[in-house]
Amino acid sequence: MEVAIQVQVEQLPEGVFLATSEEVPGLVAQGRTIAEALEIAGDVAKKLIEARRGRDDNHNFPGASERRNYTIVVAA
Repeated sequence: MEVAIQVQVEQLPEGVFLATSEEVPGLVAQGRTIAEALEIAGDVAKKLIEARRGRDDNHNFPGASERRNYTIVVAA
């Protein structure tokens, strides 16, 4: 099953990128690039979700086909 998770990425003063998610508590990943941070975040999220399922915690994540995110740019 695939799930859609919102991940926020910020660049730290040291130059590395930090990925976190409010939807998956405990998800923290760091990479030298945004792509690396997101790749690591995916691995961490998978492990956290599997651990949660193993404890029978009924946290439902939205399926990948259920969520659509869009970004708009507005001149202000």
